Amino acid sequence: MELRQLAYFVAVAEEGGFGRAAERLSIVQSAVSQQVRRLERELGVSLFTRTTRRVHLSGAGERLLPEARAVLAAAHHARQVAADVRAGSDGVLRLGIVQGPGDRVYRTLGALAEVAPRLQVRPRRLPLPDRLAAVRSGELDAALVRALTDAPGLELLPVWTDPLYVALPAEHPLARPAETWSEEPAGYPLARPAGARAEESVGHPSARPAAAQVEEPTRLPSARSAGLRIEDLAGLPLRLAPREDNPPFHDLIIGACRAAGVGPPLGPPFTTLQETLTDIGVAAPSWTVFYEVAGLPDVPRVAVRPLAGHSVTTSLAVLPGVPAPAVRHLLHALARVA
Repeated sequence: MELRQLAYFVAVAEEGGFGRAAERLSIVQSAVSQQVRRLERELGVSLFTRTTRRVHLSGAGERLLPEARAVLAAAHHARQVAADVRAGSDGVLRLGIVQGPGDRVYRTLGALAEVAPRLQVRPRRLPLPDRLAAVRSGELDAALVRALTDAPGLELLPVWTDPLYVALPAEHPLARPAETWSEEPAGYPLARPAGARAEESVGHPSARPAAAQVEEPTRLPSARSAGLRIEDLAGLPLRLAPREDNPPFHDLIIGACRAAGVGPPLGPPFTTLQETLTDIGVAAPSWTVFYEVAGLPDVPRVAVRPLAGHSVTTSLAVLPGVPAPAVRHLLHALARVA
């Protein structure tokens, strides 16, 4: 059974004859007659009662006419859906996601629904290596990735940038408002060269070289309204997750330290944000760096300050080439939210 046979059958039924149906279809009458007879042979029923004067539906034809119309309508709908899918206004978008500040991902999905309401988005939260592999294999159409600068076989399209924040003990001089920064109080070392010995960071006079006990007090850098610099924190142990837990972010921070010419001593590893900040507030002085996900944390005895000059970029990982229409809609939605 062919769709054109059903279309010819419906045309003859609606026009009341093969000649008028042929005119409507812009084909010769013999072609219409031939295809309708083939349909009758395939179905095993006569669809029309034919006389020398007229043609009208048989009982079988009356029963099958609404079914033929339904099939043709379904075929038309399928073609329309396919056209909408090609245009990106319909279909399924399989997206790997990350947590975003202020539920940014969910606001993006809302913005996407405004421009493509029939586009179904299937978000999936996967570890970074699995996200990238799924895009390469076609299991995902795109994936959001954070702090990644290179992904072999994929193209990274930057979509938004977020500031980085430093968490350090609230009693540390660097945690005070910039206008109060002056001399270094005992117990809290300030910026030191990358090669400074660990004992020089203790801060107690007895732990310092003799010369340091007679020098002028170390003064804090000025003009920090834009946030702390990595150089300011060089003497404090840095709490950072092991590289295998988050290679892109680990490399971002270590690279920033190297670019600043400092090598802060490594403190206890970063675990979760809440656990790490709680420990910073009660343990030996240390600091960590993070990006906002669900608002800036408020932890007793811990201060949060911007990290000047550094940020983290979130990109959309896609296959190389011109993005599919649905992915283009997604990029527009991401830009609106950003």
